[in-house]
Amino acid sequence: MTTHDAWVRRDVPRSTPARTVDLAGTEWPLYKLEALAVALLVFVTILVVTQTLQAAVLTAAAAAVVVWWARRLFPPRS
Repeated sequence: MTTHDAWVRRDVPRSTPARTVDLAGTEWPLYKLEALAVALLVFVTILVVTQTLQAAVLTAAAAAVVVWWARRLFPPRS
C-alpha cells in the first residue's frame, strides 16, 4: 500500500527550539504535557458536572487536540 503525504507538514519552523521536559530519560516537548494536563482537568470537570463518561472523554479529547496544536503552532513569545 502506498500513501501520498505531500500535504503533511513534518516540521514546524521555529526561531528557537521547543522547550522540553525530561521524563524517564526522554525529552518531551512542553506543549504535549500542557495538552495532557488540560485534557485531564477538562475530563474530571466534565465528569463531575455531567456524570456521563462519554461527554467527558470526548470533550477532554477535543480540548487536548486544540491545546496541542495551538501551543505547537503558536508557541509563547519569550
